[in-house]
Amino acid sequence: MNRANDSDTVLRMSGITKRFPGVTALDSVDLEIRTGEVVALIGENGAGKSTLMKVLGGVHQPDDGVVEVLGEPVTIASVSDADRLGIGFVHQELNVLDNLDVAGNIYLGREPRRLGVLVDRARVAADAQPFMDMLGLEVSAGAMLSDLSLGQQQMVEIAKALSKDARLIIMDEPTSSLTLAETGRLLEVVAELKAQGIAVIYISHRLGEVVECADRVVALRDGQNAGGLSEEQIDHDAMVSLMVGRELGDYYDRVEVEKKPGRFRVDGLVTGAYPGRPISFEVAGGEVLGLAGLVGSGRSEMAQAIFGVDRALAGRVYLDGEPVALNSTGAAIGRGIYLAPEDRKRTGVILEFSIEHNVSLAGLHRFAKLGLVDREAERASADQQMRELGIKAPTAESEVGNLSGGNQQKVVLAKWLSMSPKVLIFDEPTRGIDVGAKGEIYKLMHALAAQGVAIIMISSDMEEVLGVSDRIAVMHEGQISGFLERDEFSEEAVMRLAVGGSSDRRAS
Repeated sequence: MNRANDSDTVLRMSGITKRFPGVTALDSVDLEIRTGEVVALIGENGAGKSTLMKVLGGVHQPDDGVVEVLGEPVTIASVSDADRLGIGFVHQELNVLDNLDVAGNIYLGREPRRLGVLVDRARVAADAQPFMDMLGLEVSAGAMLSDLSLGQQQMVEIAKALSKDARLIIMDEPTSSLTLAETGRLLEVVAELKAQGIAVIYISHRLGEVVECADRVVALRDGQNAGGLSEEQIDHDAMVSLMVGRELGDYYDRVEVEKKPGRFRVDGLVTGAYPGRPISFEVAGGEVLGLAGLVGSGRSEMAQAIFGVDRALAGRVYLDGEPVALNSTGAAIGRGIYLAPEDRKRTGVILEFSIEHNVSLAGLHRFAKLGLVDREAERASADQQMRELGIKAPTAESEVGNLSGGNQQKVVLAKWLSMSPKVLIFDEPTRGIDVGAKGEIYKLMHALAAQGVAIIMISSDMEEVLGVSDRIAVMHEGQISGFLERDEFSEEAVMRLAVGGSSDRRAS
């Protein structure tokens, strides 16, 4: 690799190799970052990105290779070593505590104290405020994490990393839970960090963000360096080609299917999050209705009310013209109305369970004989879903927590697909999964639509909403502010409705 002057080089990783039983996760990987440089690290799930970052963070020790910081070889044996060397992390999986406030999370373990013993809470809040202001996080420093949205919690995680005065910050899928506005602010922060001479390793499956912020791209594939791109070479197709080793084609390819009006109707639904703001819309069988809007607009709350997670204050839901009770998830499941939730790790799967147990759990009665589970039938169902969805795992007994994000999402879907859905609600279906897995999820959506399933897709990814949807409904402050047909699709049209603007189409 080309060696920059040591005075310009913040980090150099040379020949990094890491082996686990039965697999070589990293095979002689090189990575170099210079002062004030934004390097995007890309690759499909399982390419080795996370393992490389865990080596850098002191979680794993390399079997071979050298890590240098500011030109000096270093041993990073722990997270505290990484902190000491000026390496900060913003993790994809939130590393925050719900039972602490915002400031307490930002300075956890580093709290200033009075008399050497008591935490100086006023100073903690004051010290946290500049980082909150930098990110545009408009909440009190004393707000509890449990009261914040997932996107706001992600911003707290970023503020924590910024507060450590790092010379190198690794951002692992930092916008996976953020709105367009929050994402825009984060990219501005990346530019500000660069201007201050702070280096950034930016890991994202949202390739549009990479085009916008990266000075250079480094791609990994199958645990090895797959190539790189200079700033003038960075574009979507070039990155995809490096990641997958082939031309992926248009993964938004659509096949028009016959729509069956009247499959699913929501009439005057009111959620606890927005009392007095009724929601009404229809979804035809075979239709993908994209549901756009800013975080806090009420999209997920509406989905949870339909699925019976939260009780609706008013309104009715109809399936094929017949009313459906909204009082429990069991009632929704019994009618074939299913939800693939936004936070799959917390509410979509049980990470400690096997694939087969996750797939069978929602409909365990199907495998029961005289009160006992027919394990052969359960295994056969899981094996079938693994084949049909291409779930990459050694066996159906593999623990879901050990799978990649894309494969975990497929397990969520396998659970519902094994039960013949009539209505399927996808809440942020591709959050944190790679470009190849995204294409597979989109194909699955369109295949389900071709079978007559009514699909509602909630997404904060504008490209995804515009590419996948047959029609778009946009929410603003708990209500649908308008609908867009395909010939009206544009980012500007969606954003106008998302901030409460008008549209010519307000009827479903």
